[in-house]
Amino acid sequence: MKKKKPTTSLKKQKKPASRSRIRRITFEGPQSKPLSTIRIDELIDRFLAFIRHERGLAENTQSAYQRDLQSFGAWLSSRSPLTTTIQELGDYLGWLSDQRQSRATIARKAATLRCFYSFLQLEGVMTENPAEQLVLARPDDTIPAVLSSRQVDLLLDSPSRFTATGSRDRALLELLYATGCRASEVSSLKIDDLHLDEQFCTCHGKGNKERVVPLGKQAHAAISQWTLDHRSQFVSASSDQNYVIISTRGNRLSRMRIWEIVREHAASAGLANDISPHTLRHSFATHLVAGGVDLRHVQEMLGHASIATTQRYTHVDSGRLRSVHLQYHPRS
Repeated sequence: MKKKKPTTSLKKQKKPASRSRIRRITFEGPQSKPLSTIRIDELIDRFLAFIRHERGLAENTQSAYQRDLQSFGAWLSSRSPLTTTIQELGDYLGWLSDQRQSRATIARKAATLRCFYSFLQLEGVMTENPAEQLVLARPDDTIPAVLSSRQVDLLLDSPSRFTATGSRDRALLELLYATGCRASEVSSLKIDDLHLDEQFCTCHGKGNKERVVPLGKQAHAAISQWTLDHRSQFVSASSDQNYVIISTRGNRLSRMRIWEIVREHAASAGLANDISPHTLRHSFATHLVAGGVDLRHVQEMLGHASIATTQRYTHVDSGRLRSVHLQYHPRS
C-alpha cells in the first residue's frame, strides 16, 4: 500500500490589497457630511493636492487653478459646488462675460471647471460631471499691443547704465526681448543656463520643456555686464546664488516683481502703462515674423506646442506680405 503523504495545514496568505494610485476623498468625523454641506475650499484643497502630487503640474499652473476655483467659489456664495447644474455653470460664464473678462480668460476658467469636476467624478464624490457639457469659447485670436522698434529702444534704454540695479534691469529687459521668454522663465533662469561664449541660453518652459534661444549682441553685452560686474554686489551668504536675475537682497526675482520692473521702466520711457513682459514676448515674435523668419523657428523659440498658436503673428505685417506677393506672383 502506498503511504499517504503527511498533510500540512498551510494558511493561505492574503494578497496585499492593491492601493489605488489616487486616494479617494474622505471626510472624517462622527457622521458623514451631506453633500450639500461640503465646503468648496475643502474640495479645492483636495484638487490642488491631486494636481500637485499626481499630475506634477507647475507651480504657476497650480496657482492659476486655485485662483480660478476661488473665483468660482466666491460666485457660488453659500451654494455647494456638488449640487451645481450645467445651467448654473453657464450663468457663471455669462457673469464673467458681463465683467468684461476676455474670451481667453473665460475659456481658461471653463477648462478649469471641467478639470475640477472631472476630478470630483473620478473620486466618486459625484456620479455625473455637469461641466462636461460646457462648450469652451474659442480664444481670441488677436494679440496684445506690440511695441515698435523705436518703442523697444526707449524701453531698453530706460535703466541707468551707471548703477548695479540699472545694470540688472537692463539685463532683464534685454533677456525678455532677445529671447521672447515668459516672466516665469526668466525668473527661473539659472547661471548654468547661460552660455555666453556661444551666445545662447537654455529656457525651461511649460511642462519643464527645455528650449535653446540665441542671445543677440546687445543682450549678450547687457547680461555680461550684469553677471560679471554687478551681480556679486547683490549676492549674500544666505541667498540662492544660482539665479541670473536676483533682487538687491540676493533672492530670486518673482514673476510679479519682474512685471513691476517692466512697468516702472515703461513709465520712465513715456510709454503706455499696460506694458508687461508679455508685451515684449509678443514684440519679439512679431518683429521676427515681420523680418521674414520662418514660422517654425519662431515657434521653437517661443516654446509653442502647436504651430497654430504661432500663426496668429502672421497677420501683423500686411506690408511685407504685399511686397512678397508683388515679388513672386507672376501676374502682380
